[in-house]
Amino acid sequence: MSKVVALWGASILLFLIAATAAAAWYMLALPGKSYTGQLAPATLDERTLAERLTRHVVAIASKPHNVAHYAELERAAAYIETELTRLGYEPQNQIFDTEGKRVRNIEVVIPAAKSGADSSLVIGAHYDSDGDAPGANDNGTGTAALIELARLLKDVAPKNKSLRLVLFVNEESPYYRTDQMGSLRYARYLKERNEHVAGMISLETIGFFSDAPGSQKYPPPFGLFFPPTANFISFVAMPGSRGFLHQVVAAFRRNTKFPTVGGTAPDQFEGIGWSDHWSFWHLGYPAVMVTDTALYRYPYYHTPEDTPEKVDYNKLARITFGLEKTIRELLQ
Repeated sequence: MSKVVALWGASILLFLIAATAAAAWYMLALPGKSYTGQLAPATLDERTLAERLTRHVVAIASKPHNVAHYAELERAAAYIETELTRLGYEPQNQIFDTEGKRVRNIEVVIPAAKSGADSSLVIGAHYDSDGDAPGANDNGTGTAALIELARLLKDVAPKNKSLRLVLFVNEESPYYRTDQMGSLRYARYLKERNEHVAGMISLETIGFFSDAPGSQKYPPPFGLFFPPTANFISFVAMPGSRGFLHQVVAAFRRNTKFPTVGGTAPDQFEGIGWSDHWSFWHLGYPAVMVTDTALYRYPYYHTPEDTPEKVDYNKLARITFGLEKTIRELLQ
């Protein structure tokens, strides 16, 4: 009997090991290879883009801007609309009321050339800040990158799917995952018009990096698998979006010499669903978050010290150029 019990115990242990290995592969396997080694100095184009990104972050995220700081929220929205208009777009607003105040999502659309195409690629970033935080990294960086992507992609001519570039309001608390969340409103709008979303990419807190040992933290158990230095950009998805995540990562890695990590994990893991990609995933659309991991490396997260000088604009520029090339591939 003891031999039978031992055999059953060994079988169960092997099964658990195999199941754990399979789960780890599903969650962490990514296509291509992350860039390794010393980063090349910023090119002239990257330095020029970095100056533009700096201007946007300073204009949008030098002061707290949200419903509680409504005048600054309106100022940020007006700046975004002005910049998009200068680029030759006609920004459209999705307006709704929050606590008696009119707030808005802001979008520009580059339509598909094919008549009757009803599919979209959505690139989004929230432009509101949390509480009394100016929000330079969270999420002035994502907002600035999206404005510059609108400029860089002005000449794109998608054939079968439209490109939607959207700035969302009310991502931060207390509106996160409520009916007042801007991205949830927008995703529902697409669902109501039966629009197929090929994928959504959320740009969330993408401008802080460090080469200091131990500068990167993780929610358990990811610290067992990922590097302890905060010098990379991360691509994250929830189950159901793994295929789209792999498309995004493969394209970014082909085109960008910048370290990357990422994977697929359930929403129950802390931080995995903490952005506007959650709204699209919640409605059944594939969605990915691009992030520097926010609170897991950024010591000024959701504090009044989240100010423009904390951002590494040259690295943000390189990531923005990488995203431009990635989006062009996804639209082919």
